[in-house]
Amino acid sequence: MNFTVMNLLLPLALPPYPFKLTDQNGQLFIFDEIRKKQILLTPEEWVRQHFVQYLIRVKGYPKTLIKLEGGLKLHGMALRTDVVVFNPDGQKILMVECKAPDVIIDQKVFDQIARYNITHQIKLLAVTNGLQHFYCTIDFETRKYQFIQELPHYTF
Repeated sequence: MNFTVMNLLLPLALPPYPFKLTDQNGQLFIFDEIRKKQILLTPEEWVRQHFVQYLIRVKGYPKTLIKLEGGLKLHGMALRTDVVVFNPDGQKILMVECKAPDVIIDQKVFDQIARYNITHQIKLLAVTNGLQHFYCTIDFETRKYQFIQELPHYTF
């Protein structure tokens, strides 16, 4: 593999998984088992695929209740959420914002997921760059949030 490919495959602070990678005309693709298709591998996609596997294999979230790259409209703008997880009743229970490993998780990133959550109104949020992970719960009645140490296991 060349240097660029090796940069895409950096180890993350998530368990390693046996992804199906293919080279198509010099571009690396990863098979996404949620969307059931090959996706161009970017640093952000590398993080998203790892985090989704973490949700499924470690935290017990059913892959049938995970949606990737979902669209939403906010103030007339078309936006995309990275990961949204539902409960069996179709209610949104978790939203995840994924960034490339070289992106620093700062206030700008938290503001982005907070803007998305204006539309979604999800009580559990996660932000990750694959190296750092932040989780918080939101109480919409009291308009307060609380950071938590660990993402809860799926319990529905």
